[in-house]
Amino acid sequence: MAEGLIPVEIFGQRYPIRSALDPQYVRELASYVDERMRAAAEQSPAGDSLRLAVLAALNIADEACRVLDAEDGRPATLSARLAGIERLIDDALREAEAPAEAPAAAERI
Repeated sequence: MAEGLIPVEIFGQRYPIRSALDPQYVRELASYVDERMRAAAEQSPAGDSLRLAVLAALNIADEACRVLDAEDGRPATLSARLAGIERLIDDALREAEAPAEAPAAAERI
């Protein structure tokens, strides 16, 4: 798809977004960001636009991490997942470096 200019409105401000993504999808993303900024404004009515944008971004990042880190239906932290992956790698390296098993005790001379 060719790159185009897609006008969107977020928290009362118009933004021309240059993107090769589907224009409807970009508008849906902008609408979602607008919703999150309005929710942040309800929680922090005295906040300026930049502060609200940061709060909205943090909320969106939290939602994304929860989705990405979900394991067996339970949210897991990214650091916990990375620690688990690190353990798997360490175990695999130990197995690869271990010498061949010695014969069982009954077979030793």
